[in-house]
Amino acid sequence: MKLSVQVLILLVGVVFLGGPGAQAWSKEGHIMTCRIAQALLRPGAAEAVHNLLPEYVNGDLSALCTWPDQIRHWYKYRWTSSLHFIDTADNACTFDYSRDCHDPHGLENRCVAGAIKNFTSQLLHYQEGSSDRKYNLTEALLFLSHFMGDIHQPLHCGFTSDKGGNTIQLRWFRHKSNLHHVWDREIILTALKEMYGKDMDLFQEDVEGNFTHGIWSDDMSSWEDCDDLVSCPDKYAAESINLACKWGYKGITPGETLADDYFSSRFPIVAKRIAQGGVRLAMTLNTVFGEHDQEIPSPT
Repeated sequence: MKLSVQVLILLVGVVFLGGPGAQAWSKEGHIMTCRIAQALLRPGAAEAVHNLLPEYVNGDLSALCTWPDQIRHWYKYRWTSSLHFIDTADNACTFDYSRDCHDPHGLENRCVAGAIKNFTSQLLHYQEGSSDRKYNLTEALLFLSHFMGDIHQPLHCGFTSDKGGNTIQLRWFRHKSNLHHVWDREIILTALKEMYGKDMDLFQEDVEGNFTHGIWSDDMSSWEDCDDLVSCPDKYAAESINLACKWGYKGITPGETLADDYFSSRFPIVAKRIAQGGVRLAMTLNTVFGEHDQEIPSPT
């Protein structure tokens, strides 16, 4: 099981098949989400994560957090392509699982919220041991970790007609981009360059400081609230489309140039969503790999 993932990762290092508009959080966003989560794991969960990861990453979950983006167009994993996002009803600014969670062909449960539920359900079987294991739990861990980042990117829950902002062409400062790409990468990369001297560790320290003893410290416990792991992704998706409406789409005119004002007002939202994704990934893994009374639903 670990070998198959290792071989795929080595191949990804040579060939990357992602195209325009196919990205999620930038690699930096996903890496920070996974680093934040791993630092918050309790001993049992930390051991389980270490056991499931290929040996060559030395227990570092963040080393493989971008793997689902890199293999999504490979024939074997093409079915995962629609799991990175949710196309919500235009201008509704709400998420309804039964209405919105399907792929472009109408296949139910094929969206990022459904994917999180599915791979969480698979990981709940970890305690059963490996002798009769039906699922590749290494892949389940990597998919869950990545998709927890995706669902917190507001435009990954954007409108159907513009494909989450992918068809809204504009400029980011001096270069061409689109609204989805701005939220995936441009804001993060601009912050890294202008505020942190391209030092991702400093960026991460700032984010972590905000929820451990800073401006978000009073909110952290509410981020972790989750009575039912199966239904909590619906809440995360609803938050994202709400933010997309209020801060992503609002006031946008196709073809315009977004610059300092948009960056300075939206960057705090991006940073907070990275933090929330990390905290909630840790909560999920701590629950899955610890003592819990969660009912184990059948994976879809």
